[in-house]
Amino acid sequence: MKITGKTVLLFDLDGTLTDPAEGITNSFVHAYKYFGLEVPSFETLCTFIGPPLKDTIKNQFGFTDEEKINLGVKKYREYFAEKGLFENRVYKGIPELLQKLKDAGYRLFIATSKPEDFAVRIAEKFDFAKYFEKICGCCMDETRTRKAEVIAYALEKAGITEERKSEVLMIGDRHHDIDGAKEMGVDSCGVLFGYGDRKEHEEAGANYIAETIEDLSKLLL
Repeated sequence: MKITGKTVLLFDLDGTLTDPAEGITNSFVHAYKYFGLEVPSFETLCTFIGPPLKDTIKNQFGFTDEEKINLGVKKYREYFAEKGLFENRVYKGIPELLQKLKDAGYRLFIATSKPEDFAVRIAEKFDFAKYFEKICGCCMDETRTRKAEVIAYALEKAGITEERKSEVLMIGDRHHDIDGAKEMGVDSCGVLFGYGDRKEHEEAGANYIAETIEDLSKLLL
């Protein structure tokens, strides 16, 4: 089924445009070791990719004290800001897809729960910032971290009014992307080449699901 009527595409970053597993897991290991906690397996750490960082620190580290949660975020970012953000790789075929979408007249935006400064640095380092009108992320003070808030911010930057939300498609690999899109009243496409599976996207209510980058291309072009 080809997707029609869309003019604006919002892309998640981690697990959708790039595979950030090495940098994100190393950053979590750094934080776990600081607190003297047992480090989970690499496979378990990979399941932390996607949700807002503060939520993950709270839920996975078992912290309830706000000060300790914030310290966990700080320790994660100590490693990530210096090394982790570039321990990353662009999925094969993504640059070519972005170029084709741009050539086809789509307006492209990134909508990520990662801090906007980090997202911009990653996109510039790996040479895909040039495809996007705006890279939208959360704030370093951990505000605007919910996906719906990031999507709302991206829609504002794109100049999309309530009446034009039908022209927008959110593309991401986790249920947070689908949940945020639904909350903001825009359609969504879950991708299976990242860190979410079909069941996760179906349960979240994704309008479309693309198994591969090639499938995503066929849906949009």
